[in-house]
Amino acid sequence: MKISNVRSGIRKRNSAVLILLLFCVLILAFVCLFVGSSHMSVAECFAALAKKGSAAQVRIIWNIRIPRVLAAILAGAGLSVSGLIMQTDLNNPMASPSTLGVSNAAVFGANLSIIAFAGGFLSTGNNLNSYTVGANPYATSLMAFIFSTLSILMILGLCRVRAFQPGVVVLSGIAIGSVWTAATTILQFYATDVGLSAAVIWTFGDLGRATYRTDLIMAAVVITGILFFLILSWRFNALLSGDIAAKSMGVAVEKLRFASMLFASVITAVCVSFLGIIGFVGIICPHVTKKLLGQDHRVSIPASALSGSILLLLADTLSRSIGNGSALPVGAITSLLGAPFFLAIIFSKKGGQD
Repeated sequence: MKISNVRSGIRKRNSAVLILLLFCVLILAFVCLFVGSSHMSVAECFAALAKKGSAAQVRIIWNIRIPRVLAAILAGAGLSVSGLIMQTDLNNPMASPSTLGVSNAAVFGANLSIIAFAGGFLSTGNNLNSYTVGANPYATSLMAFIFSTLSILMILGLCRVRAFQPGVVVLSGIAIGSVWTAATTILQFYATDVGLSAAVIWTFGDLGRATYRTDLIMAAVVITGILFFLILSWRFNALLSGDIAAKSMGVAVEKLRFASMLFASVITAVCVSFLGIIGFVGIICPHVTKKLLGQDHRVSIPASALSGSILLLLADTLSRSIGNGSALPVGAITSLLGAPFFLAIIFSKKGGQD
C-alpha cells in the first residue's frame, strides 16, 4: 500500500512539473512576440497579432516573429531530446548531438554550398551583388543536411563493422568530426572575402532564418522523432540497467542503438541545417531534466523537449533584448547560459555524488 502511494505521489509530481514546463513554454513564446528591434509597443503587438495594425507591423509579427518563436520551440525540443537519447545510448553524460560530428559535417556542407556555389571562388568572386543574387538558403540547408546525414551513416557503418559499442561510437564521432573540421578549414582558406564572411555568418545559430516552410519541415521531423522515442521509452529504461539486463528483457540492444542514434542525428541535422549551430541545448537540458524528474524516459523525454524549448526561447528573447538593434547569435547565448549552469551542476556536492 505504501509503495503504491509513493508511486502515485511521484506520478502526480511529474505531471505537475510537466504542466509547469508547458506553461513556461507558452508564457515565454508569448513574451518573445513582444521583443524585438522594431520597438513596437505592447498595444501595437496585440493589434498586429489581430492583423489590425499597420502593414509593416503585421508583417513583423506574422512573417518574422511567429516563425522565429515556432523555430525556437521546435529546435529546442529536438536538440534536447536528441541529446537525452544519445546520452542513454552511449551511457555517456557528456554525449550530445555534436558527439557524432553532426554539427561539423553540417558546417562543411554549408561552407561548400556558400563558398563554392553561391558566394565564393567558383561563381561570383568578391562581387557582393552577385552573391546576394546567387545565394540560395535552401540549397545551403540541403547541403548541410546531406553531409550531416552522410556523416551519421559513415559512423554507424563503422560501428556495424565493429561491435556496436558506445565507446566505438564516440571515438568514431570524434575522428569523423575532425575530418569535417579539417575539410572546412581548407575550404575557407581558398575562399574569397565575401564567401568566407557568408560562411562564417552561417555558423552562427540564427532563428531569424526560420520561415513557415522550414518550421513545417522541422515540426514533421521533430514531432515524429519524439513520438518514436516515446514508443520505445521502456526499452531505453531497460538500457539504463546495462546491455545484459536489457537483452534479458527482450530488447535488441544493437538495433535499438542504431535506430535511435540515427533518428536523433537526423533531428539534429534538420535543425542545424536550417538554423546553424546552436550548442549546449543537447547537454544542459537533459541533465536538468534527469536531476528534477529522474531517468524514466516516459517522463524525461517530454520534459527534455519542453526544457529545450524554454532554453531556446529564453536565449532568443535575451539575444534580441541586448543586441542593440540587432539580434545576437542565439548559439552564443545558449552557451553563455548553459556553460556556467552546467559547471555548477558538475561541481555541486549533489552532482559530485552522482
